[in-house]
Amino acid sequence: MTILRSLLLFALAALAEIGGAWLVWQGVREQRGLLWIAAGVVALGLYGFVATLQPDANFGRILAAYGGVFVAGSLAWGMVVDGFRPDRWDVIGALVCLAGVLVIMYAPRT
Repeated sequence: MTILRSLLLFALAALAEIGGAWLVWQGVREQRGLLWIAAGVVALGLYGFVATLQPDANFGRILAAYGGVFVAGSLAWGMVVDGFRPDRWDVIGALVCLAGVLVIMYAPRT
């Protein structure tokens, strides 16, 4: 149950951070305005809070592992929201990052 909770929290963190960054991007780069930017800032703050809910107490481990989730999640966000089509190297890189997440977070500790 702890691993499932951790994975769900990583997914929620990715949604908040990637969504927040996308909203800021839209507000600035696509000139959609301050409301988009403000919504992005709120979502980015939510990401910071969600990360603290991870069962593991080690900040460095959580953020390092989350980096792999962020890489894969960013590519997925681009596909769903912006019509981005990753090439095989994008996919391979994301899979390598996700393998790293599994090793960092869920490998047996002695």
